[in-house]
Amino acid sequence: MKINADFSRRAVVAGDQYQWCASPQQGVERVMLDRLGEEKARATSIVRYAPSSHFPRHQHPGGEEILVLSGTFSDEDGHYPAGWYLRNPPGSSHQPFSDQGATIFVKLWQMDAADNCQARIDTRDPTSWQQGDGREICALYSGFGEQVNLQRLAAGERLFHTPLQGAELLVLEGELVSDAHTFCQGSWIRLPAGEYPEFIAGPLGVTLYLKIGRLGKTTLGF
Repeated sequence: MKINADFSRRAVVAGDQYQWCASPQQGVERVMLDRLGEEKARATSIVRYAPSSHFPRHQHPGGEEILVLSGTFSDEDGHYPAGWYLRNPPGSSHQPFSDQGATIFVKLWQMDAADNCQARIDTRDPTSWQQGDGREICALYSGFGEQVNLQRLAAGERLFHTPLQGAELLVLEGELVSDAHTFCQGSWIRLPAGEYPEFIAGPLGVTLYLKIGRLGKTTLGF
């Protein structure tokens, strides 16, 4: 299966145009943002757990990255309400579930094989945020050719000031504007290398997830 699999092109899934499809596990459904492979795939998805749903224990040979968007996501290590960022390195395993229901942003099979970083970060904690480059930044990960963070921009502020080697973002709150397009909450955008001066925060500002670098790479060569 290939969805938005050409990383040399811009890919966009608007927040108001999600197409939900069932997963192999009852009570769990997803929006496939990009994908290379079948059930074992290099994939970026929005995943929704119904209340009292679960997934069987499984491994992540290529690693897993999660941002909890709503509800509470859980596994045997703890309970993670909206705003928590989880990073599980290659070779890790867990048995996820949600008692009250949850929606999460998930990236699979996209880490370097030598990456052994495990992270649990509460991005709702004010101490997780720092001022930098004229905006607020919550650093999540840096290493192996990628940087991941959350950013808060004031209205009208430009997102990118230098050329990119590729970037991926998810609008969490507010709006992001690019030329005549307005990207609302939930919008996902993947950008190839280049310059993107047109991206600015909307009239109420914007909060977004941002990953720079390592796009298209995987440990398994899908």
